[in-house]
Amino acid sequence: MTTWVWIAIAIAAAVVVAVVAFGAWRGREKRVAQQREQAQELRQEAQQRHRRAKEREELSQELAERAKSERKEADEVGARAARMDPDRD
Repeated sequence: MTTWVWIAIAIAAAVVVAVVAFGAWRGREKRVAQQREQAQELRQEAQQRHRRAKEREELSQELAERAKSERKEADEVGARAARMDPDRD
């Protein structure tokens, strides 16, 4: 074979290697972009769950305070009833 054929083969091989390398790089970049997108979605979901949990926690604290207040009122009414009861020992 002549020299120019070997040069053409070498150039073709270099082009093939470059195309394969570029394809692999593009594939990796695409996967990284997808992973970033998934991570962002997970962060948003975590923030929403955190916000809902905080709201529920605040609501449960409010309900616990109401229950405590109602228990106190019930105890006071019960004590008053006990004081007023003529059959009390």
